Amino acid sequence: MRLFECGALVPGCDWHTRADNDAEIVRRTVEHLRQAHGESVIRETMIDNIKSRIAEETKAA
Repeated sequence: MRLFECGALVPGCDWHTRADNDAEIVRRTVEHLRQAHGESVIRETMIDNIKSRIAEETKAA
């Protein structure tokens, strides 16, 4: 499972999402950025920033 935490991109934001693939995480994150943070234009650099912050979710023991 892949994990993205918005706070890694937008300090102070607690929103996060999990999905099986990076494309779905990017889609959900772009939607979140538009709705929650008022971003109307999502540039390629923002997509790159999102992708670079997607991590493999680790299981807590």
